[in-house]
Amino acid sequence: MRTGSEPTTARSALRTRFWLSVWGLVWTIFGTVAFALTGRPGWAAACAVLWLVVTVDMTMILRHMRQGPHYQPGPDVPPYRPPEHRHP
Repeated sequence: MRTGSEPTTARSALRTRFWLSVWGLVWTIFGTVAFALTGRPGWAAACAVLWLVVTVDMTMILRHMRQGPHYQPGPDVPPYRPPEHRHP
C-alpha cells in the first residue's frame, strides 16, 4: 500500500553513491588534465565544473554517512495511514 510519504522515508545506497562519486572524480580529474594538456580549454573547463559538482556531491554523501543510520521502520511496522484529507 502506498502512503504518499515515500519521498520523505526513502533510503539511499550511500556506499554505492560514494563509489560512483569516486569513479566520477577520477574521470573528471583525468579529463581536466588531459584536455588542458592537449590545448582544449573549453573542454577542460567543462570537466573542471563537473569535478566541482562531483566533489560537492561526495562531500554531501560523506556527511550523510557520518550522520549514521536514522530510524527506518522495518517490515514488522505497518505502513502509515494515508492522510484523510486530500488537497487539490
